[in-house]
Amino acid sequence: MGKPTGFIEYQRELPDNRPPLERVCDWHEFHTHLPAQKLKTQAGRCMDCGVPFCHTGTLINGMASGCPINNLIPEWNDLVYRGLWKQALERLHKTNNFPEFTGRVCPAPCEGSCVLGIIDPPVTIKNIEQAIADKGFEEDWIVPEPPPQRTGKKVAVVGSGPSGLACAAQLNRAGHEVTVYERADRIGGLLMYGIPNMKLDKRVVQRRVDLLAREGVHFMINTEIGKTLPAAELREKFDAVVLCCGATQPRDLPIEGRSLKGIHFAIEFLHANTKYLLDNDFNCSATISAKDKHVIVIGGGDTGTDCVGTAMRHQCKSITQFEIMARPPDSRQLDNPWPEWPKVYRLDYGQEEAAARFGDDPRTYLIMTEQFVGNENGHVKTLQTVNIEWTKDENGRFLPQKIPGSDREWPADLVLLAMGFLGPEDTILDQLAIERDARSSVKAEEGKYATNLEGVFAAGDIRRGQSLVVWAIHEGRGAARECDRYLMGTTALP
Repeated sequence: MGKPTGFIEYQRELPDNRPPLERVCDWHEFHTHLPAQKLKTQAGRCMDCGVPFCHTGTLINGMASGCPINNLIPEWNDLVYRGLWKQALERLHKTNNFPEFTGRVCPAPCEGSCVLGIIDPPVTIKNIEQAIADKGFEEDWIVPEPPPQRTGKKVAVVGSGPSGLACAAQLNRAGHEVTVYERADRIGGLLMYGIPNMKLDKRVVQRRVDLLAREGVHFMINTEIGKTLPAAELREKFDAVVLCCGATQPRDLPIEGRSLKGIHFAIEFLHANTKYLLDNDFNCSATISAKDKHVIVIGGGDTGTDCVGTAMRHQCKSITQFEIMARPPDSRQLDNPWPEWPKVYRLDYGQEEAAARFGDDPRTYLIMTEQFVGNENGHVKTLQTVNIEWTKDENGRFLPQKIPGSDREWPADLVLLAMGFLGPEDTILDQLAIERDARSSVKAEEGKYATNLEGVFAAGDIRRGQSLVVWAIHEGRGAARECDRYLMGTTALP
């Protein structure tokens, strides 16, 4: 694939992101592209490895190894190397409905399992994927493709995040009449309101939504199933229903002082920020502002990073991020072999920006918050923390142990809780009496996606728990396939 000796001759090269102190002054994407010739060179690094683990899409030790949607990576790398960009786009769209999204926000488990990565830095798969998709739009190769005929079947998709949109796209392609319900005022779910604009420009999201609408997908905004519209009505009006509502119930921190003002869930902060920017043409500060405040983000992961990056653009006075786990090692350890996802230290865009302004990575590891302390107006002013270490109990379970004498007080005007999500919200599931598993997620078998109710399917985070955008797309496509099989008795969907 590519150039047979390319992985020997060429070094891994990524485009330089916009300078941190420049990009924190606006809300534009921080990504840039390599020139076409350099992209060709990078595609030429793809080896003829025989067994391309990059598109295996398996789970190893609970983490993705390879691409969950089984992208045909070696094939489109070869086509990019040969300058056949349109054919590369066709290969990419065979498995991925939205490569312009994943090319921007996916953490690239494909690169973590790249065979070249055993001995050298892996192929720049994610960067090439984004470039293929963006070129497809620039060259007007991506155009509406409505189905040639309709089946007469109607399907409701609840939720317009990546799983809902992927499901809708596939069902519409099969010829069904698809209506997507979204409770927010814009389509896109977490793509629109959960991921900040500098990471995923909302024009990129809207461009794809508009394309789906021209292909025949119907979108209903400001409609919360279970409240605006009773859930039972969906089963009466539609031949099938697919629940793609996400796992939007955030994990709380119920410690002393939690009711103080100035403490918000991360998703509340991010949603409010993006909505306010979109409503005001990016000219005003957000309703929940970090400007001139001491900000503390509790929790890591992508959501925590997005909170850091957003607070930096608000011109916060200081930013600190608490991680209860230890700092990852700088390189793979023996207990984390290839092709597992490499659990190594990374400086993501938000932390890079904070380090550029304040001089250091904002993360503090092995720390636990014990109390929020307020001022006379009932607003948070400080946090009380203690350092911890992880030890095993008699059953071999890891438990945090406080380190005596490590208590500390931190100034805090704004606290953002980014500790993940517990599962789906109850309203629609309770109204439909949907069965759940031990984690409160919808009980639906992997690969079949059928709930306990006939004709009702579930996909994405509502079924598998909080996960990656690429897993959501995988699930949405799979649920569409099984829904089509249910409606028609057979299916041609992949």
